Amino acid sequence: MAQVFGVGIIGMGWMGEVHSRSYRSIPDRFAGSGLIPKLVICADGVEERARGAQLRFGFQRFTTDWRQVIADPEVKVVDVAAPNGMHLEINRAALQAGKHVLCEKPVGREPRETLESYAAARKAGTVTFVGYNYRWAPLVQYARKLVAEGKLGKLTHYHGRFLNGYAGDPLGFLSWRFEQAQGLGTLGDLMSHAIDMAHMMAGPIESLTADQEIFIKRRPIQQPGSGTHYDRGRSDGPMGDVTNEDYVSALVHFQNGARGLLESCRVINGAKCDMSFELHGTKGAVKWNFERMNELQLQFRRDDDLAQEGYTTILSGPAHPYHRHFNPGPGISLGYDDLKVIEAYEFLSSVASGKQGEPGFREAAAVARVQQAIIRSWESKRWETVEKE
Repeated sequence: MAQVFGVGIIGMGWMGEVHSRSYRSIPDRFAGSGLIPKLVICADGVEERARGAQLRFGFQRFTTDWRQVIADPEVKVVDVAAPNGMHLEINRAALQAGKHVLCEKPVGREPRETLESYAAARKAGTVTFVGYNYRWAPLVQYARKLVAEGKLGKLTHYHGRFLNGYAGDPLGFLSWRFEQAQGLGTLGDLMSHAIDMAHMMAGPIESLTADQEIFIKRRPIQQPGSGTHYDRGRSDGPMGDVTNEDYVSALVHFQNGARGLLESCRVINGAKCDMSFELHGTKGAVKWNFERMNELQLQFRRDDDLAQEGYTTILSGPAHPYHRHFNPGPGISLGYDDLKVIEAYEFLSSVASGKQGEPGFREAAAVARVQQAIIRSWESKRWETVEKE
């Protein structure tokens, strides 16, 4: 039986656009699911952007006041694509109103706010979801299945990273992403993805020691509504200080005994979107990189024939999770937006079933506890224990 879900989206920058497109794609890509999203209302503080999103994606109405999205009786699910500094306030209001919430990571300005969002979700009892979209690549899901089935043996070490030079240009705008008052820097933006992937693939992190640095200390000041964090300003215009971190790294111990390294940077040259992991066990290993997201490097020990030892390249195809919903052929690539469609589908599926899926605010809270340990390690210059729920 078909179920209609009134959707309200808050924040109509690039990510709000991707989310809007994703909901529209569900009846096509997941035909037969019975999930029918209805784009009811979109909100953005910049009226021109809100109005443009209504026309572009077919929302019934738009507003510059996000509270009207939550108050709208037709809205059943609230999608939060607003800046990090607004996450907690919006999440609390939406959850208190009994709405189901999908929020982009990191679900708060800083880890404490993410934990407060999780507390509000537990109190509300509604379904939550988080935009850790890299989880949904078909070959990542396949690699997770291999780990769960013990095909790689006992895990020994893990290397996870998100190296993305979107801010490598010193004239890149000083957007909210570079202001400590609006939240963490790379630790909240990129490292949150790397931590979540490590949790999904290798399990909880027990302890760590970490480092950080700001490499580009001043940037041009962005004017409201004038582009995204990928755009650049003028060298002769007003400049401001960068107050949160460009680079983060951490040596980690997992609860299962595996050792690991996590690293993220937003100003690196060369890497464009190196969101990747290497996972090694006593029976084999896997490697995956989003820049080549439709390929998985897979190796199993071949004690019977050492001449065949080494990685084999697996191409994404309909035998892997979700791939067949986008095309019927192996080696025909999926892209970033497709992962967001899967994410929106899984979110609405959880809402329809009434059963909390992953990743929800609980998984975001687990990431936040690791981030808190990283911040403590920056201050103490020592190994720190990750707090348990």
